[in-house]
Amino acid sequence: MTGSLRIAADIGGTFTDVAMIRGNETIATRKVASTPDDYARGVAEGILELIEVEELKPSDVGEVMHACTVATNAILEAKGARTALVTTEGFRDVLEMRRIRVPRLYDPLYEKPPALSPRKWRFEVTERLDWQGQIITPLDEQSVERVIEQIRAAKVDAVAVCLLHSYANPAHEVRIGEMLKAALPNIFVSLSVDILPELREYERTSTTVINSYVGPPVKRYLDSLRARLANAGLPERFFMMHSAGGIIDSRTVIRKPAQIVECGPAAGVIGARAIVTEAGFPDAIAFDMGGTTAKASLIVNGELLRADDYEVGGGISLSSKLAKGGGYALKLPVIDISEVGAGGGSIVWRDRAGALKVGPHSAGAAPGPACYDAGGTEPTVTDANMVLGYLNPVALAGGAVTVNPQPSQDALNRVVAEPLGISLDEAAFGVHELVSTIMTRAVKSVTTFRGHDPRDFAMIAFGGNGGVHSVSLARSLQVPTVIVPPAAGVLSALGLLYADIETSASGSLLAPLEGVDATRVLASYGALIDQTANELGLPRSSLKFVQEIDLRYKGQAFELTLPLPAGSQFTESDTEQLVNIFHDEHQRAYGYRLKDTPVEIVTLRVTARVPRTETGMASYEGTGKAREMTTRMVYFGPQWGRLETPIMERAALTAKAQSGPLIIEEYEGTTIVPPDCKVHIDQTGNIIIALPRQVRLTQSAEAAE
Repeated sequence: MTGSLRIAADIGGTFTDVAMIRGNETIATRKVASTPDDYARGVAEGILELIEVEELKPSDVGEVMHACTVATNAILEAKGARTALVTTEGFRDVLEMRRIRVPRLYDPLYEKPPALSPRKWRFEVTERLDWQGQIITPLDEQSVERVIEQIRAAKVDAVAVCLLHSYANPAHEVRIGEMLKAALPNIFVSLSVDILPELREYERTSTTVINSYVGPPVKRYLDSLRARLANAGLPERFFMMHSAGGIIDSRTVIRKPAQIVECGPAAGVIGARAIVTEAGFPDAIAFDMGGTTAKASLIVNGELLRADDYEVGGGISLSSKLAKGGGYALKLPVIDISEVGAGGGSIVWRDRAGALKVGPHSAGAAPGPACYDAGGTEPTVTDANMVLGYLNPVALAGGAVTVNPQPSQDALNRVVAEPLGISLDEAAFGVHELVSTIMTRAVKSVTTFRGHDPRDFAMIAFGGNGGVHSVSLARSLQVPTVIVPPAAGVLSALGLLYADIETSASGSLLAPLEGVDATRVLASYGALIDQTANELGLPRSSLKFVQEIDLRYKGQAFELTLPLPAGSQFTESDTEQLVNIFHDEHQRAYGYRLKDTPVEIVTLRVTARVPRTETGMASYEGTGKAREMTTRMVYFGPQWGRLETPIMERAALTAKAQSGPLIIEEYEGTTIVPPDCKVHIDQTGNIIIALPRQVRLTQSAEAAE
């Protein structure tokens, strides 16, 4: 068994989750407190702790998989590198101008977040290309040398280079990159032709700046983790999840660190897909609620939905044509995930008008919620759940975190109950319901904003707080079924063990679809296939390639990404088929089609993937010891008040449905079953909660309302 074990670690805002597949194909898990001073330390300690519990040696570990929030946090907390931008003369302010979108229509005082590269560090060089890549003004290298001296004087840590139309001709940008690296060898440099060789100046500039902004902190983190793993006798080489849900060697991440901005949430969705497919729910909403954020993604017919038009920061991270403009554009392939700042550690507060608010600020791992009794005095969502009786009043995570309910009561009384003149139970339940309302935004961003009805889906809930809030959220969306899988609290770590090794590439090709030069298109796809195969270092014959194409109506400012039909050679019949597919998808997404308007190609995409041989999820063995069922008084809202509620383990459930109220406590998390719900366990160990049936209006009745 030496060197054969696979182990995965995922960093969260409060806990670091570790999971592994034993030699007998069963899963073992561990939760340890995150270490914000050096997240790499928590990862190494968590792996070593799980190995010790399993009576193994570091040399038994063959592969380490990892997902982290280092890149995301650098953006959200404005703690990235001091970043300069080099661009074409006259385009210095692209980052400020952005797109003409206001995410808060009725907020006249709304201010967009500041550019990641401030104006004093944005420099112009003399050069100009047209949209076809023809040189209008040759590159003036003396202007580049002057900019290099300004960058040196500014003492920045990173530089992003994005020239006008460089996607059509990279020569000028490549030359500037050579000059920068020769003169400033210790500065992190990103070129847009390496990061995003596609049209659209703002998105390309923003993505390249993000890559440089997160580059130095990501490099420091990966170097630290690599050293800690080596010192612990673990494999120094490890693999990282990227935002599109694939696994890549960590040593290649530093060339494009922006690709791991959403890697943690992506890992959870990968695990969720494996579970719901096996459980017979191919259409599901993946709901992940941790200590800092809540995430939602959609699984349709067993397939993940991906996007390449994402925004990070600005209160909600999402990919949507309908709700955007408040964050930083990140135009790289991602699993279509919406994220809001609402987690167990989110702080409860009141604004100047006295209205109750939750998040986005979090108590994190230190000092944590007030009930941790570790110095935290502000109430959090976890404190509200503690007051309601939803959480164990003695210890969480199987005894790993001792808690004290009294500070939770004191904090909620001081901040919510007394100022609003309501009871403590009402205050705590109000927080619980408010969080569900906030999280509804995330779910709607991937359902109704995409033309999907959430009532047609089940919900799979995971993350440390997913089981606590899932039914409340599902009820508000009229989702009929909630699934809580085994080891739900560490599903993001488990997802890493079931991800494919893959990478992606894209290139612009702006041309009418009908009558397009097939030789040109196929040659471009061939170049992208070669690029992805080279990045993975594997022969083309050993890889599976997925080809996609971005199409739009002529004159539109946005595209739809569609899979290229198998065997397409862009003959007349092939292009006619693509046109019809585009019309249908546009109708589904936006409610109309323009049959007489020409369709254009904008971008070609290729994903190279190493096919997996494993099928299904490994079985899970609980970490807690069997104990007798107990009860405690739990508040379920004004309709039911406080009820004496059985507290049980997952193993106590049966295939026969039983009615709530129930609370299922496990090492990785807690699941709440309200009084009007029924629950049973399926053959693979998933908790299945059936919500009461709600009257569903016909489409015409809904329209009338």
